[in-house]
Amino acid sequence: MPVPENLTYTSEHEWLLIDGDTATVGITNYAADQLGDVVFVELPEVDDAMIAGAVVGEIESTKSVGELLAPANGSILESNRAVAESPELVNSDPFGAGWLVRVRLDAAPEGLLSAAEYDALVGE
Repeated sequence: MPVPENLTYTSEHEWLLIDGDTATVGITNYAADQLGDVVFVELPEVDDAMIAGAVVGEIESTKSVGELLAPANGSILESNRAVAESPELVNSDPFGAGWLVRVRLDAAPEGLLSAAEYDALVGE
């Protein structure tokens, strides 16, 4: 599956597509593979506040339960209801239809990784 070239990453295996003060956030292909078949996704509500590093959702798979961590301070603009209804989208299209939330950023996120830095982190 193609990965957009203009993404940045967190060390917690999330990707961000930043456009001005808005970011679309999802989990990486690596994270989706590590989780296994995703069977449940709990996402925050629109207008929920987001604090960098705080838990904002949950992803449950046949192997484990993972936490979705806020990559920056801001507020939730949109949660992907398609993923809540069809969690398998996280596995089949993590960089497309499997996105998780759109957020309005209070400031530019800190500590983001480039694609090369993320690949080095996961050993790819």
